[in-house]
Amino acid sequence: MVPLKEAKEQVSIFVERTALLHLAFSKTLVEEFGDEKGRELIVKSILEYGRLVGDRVKRGLPDLPKYGVHGGRTTEGKVYDCVFAKIFKEYGEEDFGCLYCYVDAAKSMARDPAHKLVHKECAACGDDFCTFEVMSTTEKERNDFIRKNRDWKHVDPRLTEGTKRKTK
Repeated sequence: MVPLKEAKEQVSIFVERTALLHLAFSKTLVEEFGDEKGRELIVKSILEYGRLVGDRVKRGLPDLPKYGVHGGRTTEGKVYDCVFAKIFKEYGEEDFGCLYCYVDAAKSMARDPAHKLVHKECAACGDDFCTFEVMSTTEKERNDFIRKNRDWKHVDPRLTEGTKRKTK
């Protein structure tokens, strides 16, 4: 049996690779289609990715590995040491990196369109940790989600702000 510490390290390596893949696809889309269209395609892709993840979770399959994606969660709900955020920061690509985090709202809406999981703080946007809140969705957000409308990205206001705001 593999020791827990080694298993965590191996999952973390895979998450780092996934973060790099996101950055590579994001940079390529922006280089090929320009900033506005490229970012629109990134968010649309993450929305579809979140939909796929949410559908699997709805069927009883796992969402994230228990270990190796982040350093843990405090009793106050702060998620710290996000491996994705670490890689985005390491490469100076927080603006592209934080677009990945739309997966949280998308997968939650795929499971239950009436609710969304949004970031109050987001490490990939430059905050020290992530915190989340479950909120009701609007009819527009649900319709934009179903239609894969680019306006859907406003579903998570912290991510819409991107790296402009830092926590104090």
